[in-house]
Amino acid sequence: MPAPIYLDHNATTPLSPAVRDAMLRVAAEVVGNPASQHAAGRLARKHLEHARERIVELLGGQTTGMRADRFLFTSGGTEANHLALLGLAGTPPGKIVVSAIEHPSVLGAAEVLQQRGFKIVRWPVTSAGIVDLTLVEKLLTDDVRLVSVMLANNETGVIQPITELAAICREAIPKAIVHCDAVQGVGKIPVHFRSLNIDALTVTPHKFHGPVGIGGLLLREELPLVPQMLGGFQQGGLRPGTESVALAVGFQAALEEWDAEREARAGRMLGLGDAFETMILRGFPAAEVIGSSTLRLPQTSNIAFPGVDRQALLMALDLAGVACSTGSACASGSSEPSPVLLAMGLADALITSAIRFSWGAFTTAAEIVESANRILNESNRLRHGKSP
Repeated sequence: MPAPIYLDHNATTPLSPAVRDAMLRVAAEVVGNPASQHAAGRLARKHLEHARERIVELLGGQTTGMRADRFLFTSGGTEANHLALLGLAGTPPGKIVVSAIEHPSVLGAAEVLQQRGFKIVRWPVTSAGIVDLTLVEKLLTDDVRLVSVMLANNETGVIQPITELAAICREAIPKAIVHCDAVQGVGKIPVHFRSLNIDALTVTPHKFHGPVGIGGLLLREELPLVPQMLGGFQQGGLRPGTESVALAVGFQAALEEWDAEREARAGRMLGLGDAFETMILRGFPAAEVIGSSTLRLPQTSNIAFPGVDRQALLMALDLAGVACSTGSACASGSSEPSPVLLAMGLADALITSAIRFSWGAFTTAAEIVESANRILNESNRLRHGKSP
């Protein structure tokens, strides 16, 4: 079998050696529960709160003063999105606006709110995958309670104009809460919470070479939040449960590493992407890069191969040693067409043949070239109906 090449970093990323080392060091040093009052517990609490404060700083939040922002550790991005929507929706039931291309964890939480009597409105997107700002007056009415729009799409990599959108929301519906799922953006592009002018932001480090099993919700000041878990006083009772100090330190270390290398990483990943897409389009002229007309993440490429079945290509590439996907990892077991591509109104020939490729900080130029060759071999073979 050929050497494996991992091009599914939007699903999860390999753990950085530096992050791993930081986690191992604190795991060896810290044995106490951060909630315990003895010396071991106080040491654990010290590491935990230092990690929390640095994460907020690196995300562009405010850590001091009367208007300091809050950061709640969760088990991952999905829980953080659930906590944001279910915990910030308020009472009595009102109107919630979410974009049509949100991650399944946001759409799933919105469905729960709909069952509770909330009116859920999906904000349509253009064919480029951007929320349609011409619909602002129609959608952002006085009864809107919360707006949730992701920073960057997990399937296409298309970046949403969150700063502009937040400003529009502030003017049209100043009392509404603006939430942003930034899971796919943080660690790939600069993200500054205060500059975005939003109320809540979701993040998880396993998307940028940090640990799996931890995420967080960054909240503006004293934003009222209803906890979704009960039975503990940790994190002000807003998200009870014993915090993992090692995971929190790993979260911090992953953000620190990205912050130190941000310009070099972005330039390198963008260069890899340009080389990758150029090779694919040259070797399969009918291919189309989804969202290529607008701003995208530097390490995401969703490419349609008209005339080739996406599931057949996915399996062929797996056998050829290239790990990729047909959409969100949370829905990877589904054979249904991508809701994101459907929402963009793309032609069936594109939707049924689209594959997502995503690379990371440790992907090499040689892997990009080799993976493109394997992809071209398999896609052209399937298009012509040839046996492997």
